[in-house]
Formats: sequence, structure tokens, C-alpha cells
Amino acid sequence: MTTEINETSNEPGWGSGSAVITGAGSGIGRAVALALADAGWSLTLAGRRADALEETAHLAGDQARVATVPTDVTDPDAVDALFAAAVERFGRVDLLFNNAGTFGPAVLPDELSYEDWKSVVDVNLHGAFLCARAAFRVMRTQTPQGGRIINNGSISAHTPRPHSVAYTATKHAMTGLTKSLSLDGRPYRIACGQIDVGNAATEMTARMRSGILQADGRTAVEPVMDADDVAHTVRHMAELPLEANVQFATVMATAMPYIGRG
Repeated sequence: MTTEINETSNEPGWGSGSAVITGAGSGIGRAVALALADAGWSLTLAGRRADALEETAHLAGDQARVATVPTDVTDPDAVDALFAAAVERFGRVDLLFNNAGTFGPAVLPDELSYEDWKSVVDVNLHGAFLCARAAFRVMRTQTPQGGRIINNGSISAHTPRPHSVAYTATKHAMTGLTKSLSLDGRPYRIACGQIDVGNAATEMTARMRSGILQADGRTAVEPVMDADDVAHTVRHMAELPLEANVQFATVMATAMPYIGRG
């Protein structure tokens, strides 16, 4: 973890504050971290790889406003320690970008092992819940009360790809998590929304650019978009006052297969 001390106010402003970002070492998580850093947010970056988090922190610029906390989001104690570190460093948590996720093997349902199923569910669902639970606890009890949780869903929260049963199931579950957090957070000024992303150009979507199985059995290259396009939307959602909320947003490569997956 970085060691510089940042003296921040406990009064969050509109469009800035203290943000926790999971999966911050690469891809969408890194892009969102850089967008929020540019807007003046203080960042607590979480992910499995310490070296990748440090690289994101370096790119973010002002090291006094960035902490890195290597975290396994499937470990309840590690998640609690992550949020304790964010509060210790910056005084509060105003935003969680609940972004950590994995796709798992692209196989038919009967070919998916229980171990692979559980690995995807542990990260995408259990990890998202553990982070949301910890954020909710901090936001409900801090002064001033409240904050915002933005869950990273997926186009697959609406329409599956072939051979994606574990990923699709967890992303549908993410929508239920978002709705429940949004409802339960109302009395405590905790807003919760979801961004459903389609074909952002990251390591996780590399196969879109080389050819991926379609619903009609073809293999086709799919259009992608820059991860920065997602980051701009997350920043907009994050900068709203707590009296306003983007409940669901879909950001996708314009020409990707989505409606009917064709």
C-alpha cells in the first residue's frame, strides 16, 4: 500500500470524494480509475496483482490521492480490510465501483466443471456482494451519511452468449443485487446503479477481435469500443448528487451483436 498521507475533508463534494475500485489493475477498472483521478477523486485501488495496481496508481498521477490494496474479493476478511484501509486513508467512502469479474471457460453447460462454475460465481457474485456489503456498512454509518455503488453488469445481464452459462447467470444475479441495494439504500442516502458494458476493448474481450462463436453457429469478429468510453459514463454516474441516480446504463460498441445477438 502507498504510504503518503492525504488530508481530505469529511464533507464530500459533488463530483469528487473517496472511491474504491475493484479490478483496478487493468481494463475497465484502470480506465475508470484514471477518469476519476482526472476529476479529482481520491482512489483506493483493489485487485489481485500488486504490480498492476501500482502501475495504475502511477498512471493516475497524484500519489497523495491514491492507495493500492491488493485484495481477493472472494475473501470476506480481505474485503473488510480493503474498506478499512480506504476509511483510514481518506476518512470515508463515497463511491464503490464494483468491477472485479471473470468469464470462465467457454464450454457447453454439461462440460463446465463444478470447480469452474464456482470460481466464476465466487468472483462475479460473491465478490460483488462482499464489496457491496462492506461499502454499504461504511456509507450507512459515516458522517455525512451516504454514498454510491456502481455495479459492473454486462450485456450478458440481458442476453447470453453461447457457452457462457456461469458468466450469464452471475450477471443476471448482479441485476438483482443492484435493485436490492438501490431499494435498501434509500433511507441512508445510498444510491446504487449498474452499467452494462458490451465489447469494451480489454484483455478479457481479446477474442472478440479474433473471432467468437455467434448464436447461429458462425464464428465472427465483433466490433469493440475503447474502455475510456465506459469510464466516461461511470464518471458521469459517479458525479451526480445523491438525490439523482442512473439506475441502469448500457454502453456498447455500436455495431456489436446484441439485439437478438445478431
